Amino acid sequence: MGNWGMSSVWWLVVVVAVVVKGYPMEDMVVNLPGQPKVGFKQFAGYIDVDVNSGRSLFYYFVEAYTDAHLKPLTLWLHGGPGCSSIGGGAFTELGPFFPNGDGRSLRRNSLSWNKASNLLFVESPAGVGWSYSNTTSDYNAGDASSAGDMLTFLLNWFKKFPKYKSRDLFLTGESYAGHYIPQLAVAVLDHNARSRASMLNLKGVAIGNPLLRLDRDVPATYEYFWSHGMISDEIGLTIMNDCDFQDYTFPTPHNESEACNNAISQANNIVGEYINNYDVILDVCYPSIAEQELRLRKMATKMSLGVDVCMSYERKYYFNLPEVQKALHANRTNLPYEWSMCSGVLNYSDTDGNLDMLPLLKRILLHRIPVWIFSGDQDSVVPLLGSRTLVRELAHSLNFKITVPYGAWFHKRQVGGWVTEYGNLLTFATVRGAAHMVPYTQPSRALHLFSSFIRGRTLPSTSSLPIDD
Repeated sequence: MGNWGMSSVWWLVVVVAVVVKGYPMEDMVVNLPGQPKVGFKQFAGYIDVDVNSGRSLFYYFVEAYTDAHLKPLTLWLHGGPGCSSIGGGAFTELGPFFPNGDGRSLRRNSLSWNKASNLLFVESPAGVGWSYSNTTSDYNAGDASSAGDMLTFLLNWFKKFPKYKSRDLFLTGESYAGHYIPQLAVAVLDHNARSRASMLNLKGVAIGNPLLRLDRDVPATYEYFWSHGMISDEIGLTIMNDCDFQDYTFPTPHNESEACNNAISQANNIVGEYINNYDVILDVCYPSIAEQELRLRKMATKMSLGVDVCMSYERKYYFNLPEVQKALHANRTNLPYEWSMCSGVLNYSDTDGNLDMLPLLKRILLHRIPVWIFSGDQDSVVPLLGSRTLVRELAHSLNFKITVPYGAWFHKRQVGGWVTEYGNLLTFATVRGAAHMVPYTQPSRALHLFSSFIRGRTLPSTSSLPIDD
């Protein structure tokens, strides 16, 4: 009996060693507070990007729902600049869990993108979320430093997760990730050209409602307001006539005339604060009510068109619970501020937003890397009106021919949006009924679009049923 017991223990040790091989066990997330049981692995922790200055980025990694060893790796970056990919992408949009209305537990996201891919979320740059630096000047950041740190992050993350280094890698994100992702992709391509021994297997780039070029993306907002009846003809015409968006800049007063700025101010006042600019058809959540309900252990949930519009308050409450931070191996330096969705300590360059991303996308496409730009059509912040034009201009600059004519794409026998493709490499797709944060409001259509992207498939152009009897 004693011998059998000893051999069993030895056998168990061998099995455990095999199971954990290739994983940083110190970063494994065993169980998040209030989390439903799942069969896939989760990891969270820090990757040092500059040991001398004490700069470190926080990540959350979730393996694919099934067959993780066969599926690609997808990095998701949020925008801002200075907002959290973990708070946004991971726990509000495309990750496996969402916060419950009580702010103390989680529910499953049955349409998580980890159904199709392994997912990696990073709070970048330092100063965002739980990412930090021991050198205060590091909180003065910009596009170039962010891209450099993210490349270093990836190279060091692969040292922790060596089995993923040779996987197909997809770079994705939304909003100001229209800057982050093209710049990171070019940094990866430059790294691959320099270092054959540690090449990254970049296979595609996809960005939702991306800021690509101010001179098109900013006027598109006011065109959107006008076309949706949110401002008057008079204000719309004044903005079109008095604003020269060709030289528009991020910082106020935007290098615009007083007449232009006055018209823009009037437009914003007419739209008002009771509209969610990121999704103009959703009702708003009242922060004072949501925060009071969370404190009183009531449900803060406010549903609008099937979407919990108070999720951001539930998420913030959850992430600031000490037991949650402990389970995530987060906040190891006891930061002197709460976790928040967008950074209050980061001083991000207010001129980098002026940069034109089309030349970088052109370089990526010339490397035969597919690029997908997708747009939720209820977004007035970076509307499809600008993105569609910029994608067409990019295609023309490359002499790409139309390979998929502009037309509806289908999901579950309904129109998922509209799509066109150029040169078998560059895709523009709208997602019908989706917000600036596409997976947040149209999770099923978003997962279908993402799955098509990583599998190199065009979106389906027909329904299986005729509309007429």
